[in-house]
Amino acid sequence: MIKILLLIDYSSEFDRKLLRGLVQYSKENGPWLFYRLPSYYSAMYGEQGILKWAKEWKADAIIGQWNNDTIDLQKELNIPVVLQNYHHRSVTYSNLTGDYKGTGRMAAQFFAKRMFRNFAYFGIKGVVWSDERCQGYRQEVKRIGGEFFSFESDKQEDEIRMEVSQWLQELPKPVALFCCDDAHALFISETCKMTNIPIPEKIALLGVDNDELMCNISDPPISSIELEVERGGYSIGRLIHQQIKKEHEGSFNIVINPIRIELRQSTEKHNIKDPHILEVVKYIDSHYNSDLTIENLLANIPLSRRNFEVKFKNALNTSIYQYILNCRCNHLADLLLTTDRPLADLAIEAGFKDYNNISRVFKKYKGCSPLEYRQKKSNLP
Repeated sequence: MIKILLLIDYSSEFDRKLLRGLVQYSKENGPWLFYRLPSYYSAMYGEQGILKWAKEWKADAIIGQWNNDTIDLQKELNIPVVLQNYHHRSVTYSNLTGDYKGTGRMAAQFFAKRMFRNFAYFGIKGVVWSDERCQGYRQEVKRIGGEFFSFESDKQEDEIRMEVSQWLQELPKPVALFCCDDAHALFISETCKMTNIPIPEKIALLGVDNDELMCNISDPPISSIELEVERGGYSIGRLIHQQIKKEHEGSFNIVINPIRIELRQSTEKHNIKDPHILEVVKYIDSHYNSDLTIENLLANIPLSRRNFEVKFKNALNTSIYQYILNCRCNHLADLLLTTDRPLADLAIEAGFKDYNNISRVFKKYKGCSPLEYRQKKSNLP
């Protein structure tokens, strides 16, 4: 039986999803035996204690979080080691890492489509996944010509709450605020509540990890970028299995990619000044699967068709028709990732009436066909 030593804290949604993917692989290819070394053990006995335990237990592989470099676990144990280092990527072990810059770019592009011009980032200083999410976000904001602001600290939340409160009050409004993870987004939500800064009216708030519990205990609930973490856990299982069987040599990188944004009330804000166009955009967003026409969109606003079309194009840099198609493609993409139902059913649910053209339209907006999108982004290989 293969024995896997885990140095993982299961308190976060990220860790739980990672373990679910790993356990899924073990069920399909096991039997495997897991042992999670309690965090207090490392604190009490240090790296030597972990090394001793791994030897005595006869672990076949180690997976976990490791921020120390004084002991070469791989050299000492001669077994596969996959680690997530918060401070830097290892050149010794296999890395559990992510497309952190890509996650930042996704956040900036999401807010840019809502016509924000002010962008802010809140994260942890000196932690690779936070630093690189900030870099990706800042680079994309610069590319689109937005204003960028950031607050990064390595201090505990209680030590910086007053500073963060002051920073939030001084940010130009409305502002699109991206946080390094959902825990930091919840901290921002709580601080805004205490300082009477309304979300999303003044601050549109976005986190990372899609921790449903954490996001939904916020008022309002927090939108979050979902990562393909279960796929990553499954891939770790497959690759270390290959190494144990001597089918794969050398270290590898498991890269966790961002896949979608789970929308909640914290981002229900478009930075559109014209109240009539804003009303129409909100209507389209909530009725994307209806038979939308220019005539029924005009029914409740005092604008001529020509004036409406010009104002809409000026406000969103796209036509009404293209905006509706993009909205439908976004919802179809979400359905492809979150259900196993047939494409024909999902296309109808997303508002597409002509099934024959759905692949062509979807590819125009997403860069691949619906079936390729589902296959590429599926939770497990």
